Amino acid sequence: MKELEYPFDPAYIIQKKKALKKGLLADGTPRMEKKIAVFGGSTTSDIVKVLELFLLNMGIAPVFYESEYAQYFQDAMFPSEELLAFQPDLVFIHTTNRNVTAYPEITDSPAQIDEKLQSQLEKFQTIWASIGEKFHCPIIQNNFEMPLYRLLGNRDCYDVHGRRNFLSRLNQGFYAYAQTHESFYIHDINFISADFGLKEWANPLYWNMYKYAMCFEAIPGFAFNLANIIKSIFGKNKKALALDLDNTLWGGVVGDDGVDGIEIGQETGVSQSYYEFQTYVKELKSLGILLTVCSKNDHENAIAGLNHPEGALKPADFIIIKANWENKDRNIAETAQELNILPEAIVFADDNPAEREIVRAQLPGVAVPAMEEVERYIQTIDRSGFFEVTSFSEDDLKRNEMYKTNALRAAQAASFADYGAYLESLSMRAVIDDFLPVYLARITQLTNKSNQFNLTTRRYTPAQMEEVFASSQHIRLYGKLVDKFGDNGVVSVVIGKINGDALDVELWLMSCRVLKRDMEFAMLDELVSRCREAGISHINGYYYPTAKNGMVRELYKTFGFQKVSEDETGNTQWRLELESYEKQNRFIAVSGNEAQNA
Repeated sequence: MKELEYPFDPAYIIQKKKALKKGLLADGTPRMEKKIAVFGGSTTSDIVKVLELFLLNMGIAPVFYESEYAQYFQDAMFPSEELLAFQPDLVFIHTTNRNVTAYPEITDSPAQIDEKLQSQLEKFQTIWASIGEKFHCPIIQNNFEMPLYRLLGNRDCYDVHGRRNFLSRLNQGFYAYAQTHESFYIHDINFISADFGLKEWANPLYWNMYKYAMCFEAIPGFAFNLANIIKSIFGKNKKALALDLDNTLWGGVVGDDGVDGIEIGQETGVSQSYYEFQTYVKELKSLGILLTVCSKNDHENAIAGLNHPEGALKPADFIIIKANWENKDRNIAETAQELNILPEAIVFADDNPAEREIVRAQLPGVAVPAMEEVERYIQTIDRSGFFEVTSFSEDDLKRNEMYKTNALRAAQAASFADYGAYLESLSMRAVIDDFLPVYLARITQLTNKSNQFNLTTRRYTPAQMEEVFASSQHIRLYGKLVDKFGDNGVVSVVIGKINGDALDVELWLMSCRVLKRDMEFAMLDELVSRCREAGISHINGYYYPTAKNGMVRELYKTFGFQKVSEDETGNTQWRLELESYEKQNRFIAVSGNEAQNA
């Protein structure tokens, strides 16, 4: 919904909450349901209502438990029967500097101030530990915004008696905890309040009258930023950035002005703005964001523009360059297909409003930010939160190279008349084995990202994955695939629960970048081997249809499973007898963990 995309009108959202919600619920979009508990240190009712709008717009249908006013400590430490029964998928702790109970006094010694600081930190650490123990779910915690006034003036930021100094030290304690605890995330209201304007944000009227820790107009920005963290945790981030060229990556039209005539570099304010945007885009690439070009241009002109000596981006930074005269929505759809991702995983950045509207109309899932002024391009992409980072793995650093090597594989495949001969030529090697601690973060990340090749679409938090890892009742497999073009990283995960002489498959997923490479058969072969070792006679497989995973509807059939049942919604159950099973992988040499540790 356009009204909920950055930059939005906060007053309009507050006034039209009910109408916006009605429109979202009527649009027919399939959404994942998530239970969110909000523990508030101040009034949270409007925050929850606006947060719901943004989450619905991001494909998440939230169900809320909202604590009573200022009962965040009690709910965390002594949850009610209602809260225990609710069993949240995520807990958000909405505390602010209004909830700091002991600030430094001018007469305090540094040791006394340290004691106050430690007392505040220990209170929150106790809260976080209790939530983790009782609910085993992700926690999002506000940090602290700066105070409205500075008793010590500029000295307030560095003197131990200053509130700014004290809150900054508290924030550092929160950050240290976040760095050492999985599934714990900081909601950076220190930044959001400064970005909004602290003087208006902290207007005392709203606290004194309504016990709101911020002004009403700040709530949408607050809720939007929070929603970005939540959608990232649950795998709703965008994956790729499709960029126009003329007047988007540089000023001018390369086909008309020539390479020497486009604006990029350090010579003028405008050319520097384009250079800074290119630099920002290149930084996104370093996070694993896939870069592509979607431009109405002659290919040669596009390459010449990208090779401009003053530009930060070069042709090699892009996985796919579509510079032609086709409609851009068609180019984006083809790009998604070639990358094996859904169009809705793409952000399309173009200065031309007409092109933006065509793409928005033809490909509703694609994000189309308003790129109005080059000086605001970075702010627009950054504030939109398309690529919010809540987890980061070694595979993220390698993602662009992995997709590039996939393009090389595709090119080689085209040169083979026989597909089997092509697979043979790849010299594929796989490591398939029980989970290793070093890969748990990546495995958890995959469960929250893979949508197309995912039979049950079950999502796991890091805490839940740790439980599976420690369980003697589960058979777990991860798969890494390497070929002559490079290392694809961890690309497949299978989790099954032992049920007497059967194994119930709880999760089976694979990254789409290794589709049609026999990896699924290699995983099945190893799963059958582990089941036989455990005395299991048959495997029960389950397929739960979503709007995205239709490609694996008949996967169990291709494996040799027999369909046992199917309900009216398309949920199916399958069974594989292991007694007569024969290996199906023909092209991948498989080894265990010892091979990669050798």
